[in-house]
Amino acid sequence: MGKSRTKRFKRPQFSPTGNCQAELAAAENGTEQEEDDGPAAELLEKLQHPSAEVRECACAGLARLVQQQRELPGLARRDAVRRLGPLLLDPSLAVRETAAGALRNLSAFGGFEVCEDMVTKDIMTPLVALLKECSAGLDSNEMSPQEKKDQHRNSIENIANEAVNLLWNICECSDKAVSIFNKEGCLEIVLKYLSRCPTNVDLAISVAYCLQTVTEDNVELLKSFSAPALHMLESVMLSSGSSMEYVLLKTLVAGTVWNLKDIIPSKSQAEIINAILKILSEVLEMDAGEMVIKMKEADTQRLKTTAETEEILAHANGEDLIEDDEMEEMPHKRKARRKTFISDLLPPTDREVREATALLTAQQTALEMIVNMCYSEDPSDDEWEELSSSDESDAFMETSLSEGSGQLLSPLCLSHEIHSALTNYLIPKKIFEKTAFPNSIAVDICSKNPTWKPLIRKMSTVQCRALVCLQSLVSLLDVEPLGGAPALQALAQHLAQLLFSQPDFAKHVDFLEAISSALRALLQTMASRNISQCLTPDQLVTLCRAGIHSSNVGVRVNVVSILGITGSVLAKEDGTLETLKTIGCFLLEVATQDPSLVVVGEALDALFDVFADGKEAEKASVQIKLLSALKNFQPVFKMKIRKEGRGNYSPDQLCVLDNVKMNLRRFVAYQETVEKRLTT
Repeated sequence: MGKSRTKRFKRPQFSPTGNCQAELAAAENGTEQEEDDGPAAELLEKLQHPSAEVRECACAGLARLVQQQRELPGLARRDAVRRLGPLLLDPSLAVRETAAGALRNLSAFGGFEVCEDMVTKDIMTPLVALLKECSAGLDSNEMSPQEKKDQHRNSIENIANEAVNLLWNICECSDKAVSIFNKEGCLEIVLKYLSRCPTNVDLAISVAYCLQTVTEDNVELLKSFSAPALHMLESVMLSSGSSMEYVLLKTLVAGTVWNLKDIIPSKSQAEIINAILKILSEVLEMDAGEMVIKMKEADTQRLKTTAETEEILAHANGEDLIEDDEMEEMPHKRKARRKTFISDLLPPTDREVREATALLTAQQTALEMIVNMCYSEDPSDDEWEELSSSDESDAFMETSLSEGSGQLLSPLCLSHEIHSALTNYLIPKKIFEKTAFPNSIAVDICSKNPTWKPLIRKMSTVQCRALVCLQSLVSLLDVEPLGGAPALQALAQHLAQLLFSQPDFAKHVDFLEAISSALRALLQTMASRNISQCLTPDQLVTLCRAGIHSSNVGVRVNVVSILGITGSVLAKEDGTLETLKTIGCFLLEVATQDPSLVVVGEALDALFDVFADGKEAEKASVQIKLLSALKNFQPVFKMKIRKEGRGNYSPDQLCVLDNVKMNLRRFVAYQETVEKRLTT
């Protein structure tokens, strides 16, 4: 079962788009694909150049290069980490920023192995030193806010932002890095950065992400939190900033405060939980689709105004240049100088896109937090983890269902405080609304603009998270808070409509796993309360045919479970013989052919449930020759467990499989008596 861990998001990359001189030279010489003389070797060599501008350019080129997976092994062989590490303390602030950006990208695109390697190669020593120097620099910085704004390119806060993102990535992947974080007093440093949220929300958001990571299951760090530190987190969480970036910041800090609940005085626990869920409720209440439409309209208007202004200035400058030969060269000189600034190598980020992205990320975070509130944590289980794939939600759905049982996490009874806050703030209703498909107008708008297109994926991610969250609430809440039996039936119809309104739903694996998980939980709840099922036989067959052949283990487990739940209900009804035969054949096919023993075990369990009782079930079992099929499969199943089990499955999974093997023997004996009775 998956670990109840706050969802890890893909880091925004430090991603220069311009070509530096070294990359251009490599391209001109036709050496891009040569391992020895390629851009990586030349860029790494230029890190030692006496010119700060050349070192900065080399770091920017590496920040771009590490985004190509094929380049990572070569960079590792050339010891890129050890060569970039010292530049975190380079005399040039510009080099520090770009070196931190290159390492940040390397940690994000390289994943766990690269991050562990970074810690082994002692990247934490210069990184911690850089964080401390930035902190001291903020204390001694006496420039006015306007001066700071004018000198933003190489500002200390920008360097700190890159460094915090690098720290976050490494701590996410390495327990040793978290231990160093604790021992080196990094908490005090990042909290100082967080206090700058009124003037630098980007830095504050990076710190909030980092704090969410390092405060999870970190008893040692919790001891370091003082009352003033908690008060500061609370003040940020309850701040009145209205921008969507502030909404995201408050949501992330709420997640950190949730991680700290064990050190919050008991008399304040109910108040804090209520405050957290109030923030999550407000986030989920916002209509992200309408926000995207509104922001795109503002973006279009801003671009139009900017273009008109630039045209006016161009005409004015043209007249001045004719009148004054001395000023004629200045625009060219300024343009040449600007090429050396790393910010000119960064892709332009429109404020409107940032606002829309921040809201969608905040909603995604809120939904994941609610799920984590509903379930226990088990350190031995797989975590919710996002592995920095090309899309930020690819890995989430692959790991949200463990191969152990196919069930998401481990359910607990909700505390009274959480239960009350969930219902008082109408959170189940708001989650239900988020399960709908993204606003079609917003999707259409985003699809026509490359800058906005990534938001389509984020909108779909929010829908998938809402479905997973819905599954959690359906499993834990009583029927009445959900609206009673009629509401559950309406919900089942809603899920079926979502699923079957997509002709190619089988291709969307994330969506299929999320909705099949929600449907599974809902059907189980309805069956346990004798509420009539909603799927028609045709819908059931369509879902099964698509799901059984899915490459995703979680989808196959969900489909098999849905068959078992539905079949066990139909077995007690009259006139269901043909449907039961169809279900039995599907389950037999999965049990005897699926490559995953976990799915095989689930299919066998489903067969036991469907054909354990009922006249129609008994007739169906004889007609599909269930007994002979299971007898033939019994020794094969035992052999598979013996040969494939150890090394491929956890002890808990093997224990479950052993129980299934024992139940199979008993079920075969039971089927022998059924067949004997019906055939004599």
